[in-house]
Amino acid sequence: MEKKKPNPLKEAWRKFLVSLKRRPQMIPLVALTIAFVYYSFNLTNISNTTARIQGPNMGLAGFATMLFSMLSFLCCLNGFPYRKKPVVPMVVLLYVMLAIIAFADFTYLGAITASINRADNPVVVTEQTIYIKHAFDCLRIHMVMLGVTAVLTVLLPVYTKLLRKIKTSIDVEDNGEMGQIDIAGED
Repeated sequence: MEKKKPNPLKEAWRKFLVSLKRRPQMIPLVALTIAFVYYSFNLTNISNTTARIQGPNMGLAGFATMLFSMLSFLCCLNGFPYRKKPVVPMVVLLYVMLAIIAFADFTYLGAITASINRADNPVVVTEQTIYIKHAFDCLRIHMVMLGVTAVLTVLLPVYTKLLRKIKTSIDVEDNGEMGQIDIAGED
């Protein structure tokens, strides 16, 4: 009788599901990481926009977003330790930091909108200053990503239970050649 070789794609998917079942807290952490990386990759547009507009608290808002994004990683990692109950103060601190980041993004968006819509000497977005539009779009998307991260963190107990219901065990067939195992230890 030939051994059936498992499909490598199915096996990789099964291993991925097993790792998610063991560490479901990685899902909000990955969402937070994606939001941070997206903001970081667009930091040039945001910095150029700050230099061009020079609105009140724009630099501070950009700094606060970067600082609290990095600190929120620590809160997320310490808030959900491996195979232990969540640490409530760290989870609360995580939500406070996400709120500060969202407020900083909202403040920055307000400064961009105010500079474009002001009556005297408004900032005009041209081909040379298209980075202003890119920064505006980046911040809106970043706020949505933060919202998704917050929702994933809140729903962590729900999808943890759902992940545990997924069957990831492998069926092992008995070939009938195993005899009775003697565990008595008699020689």
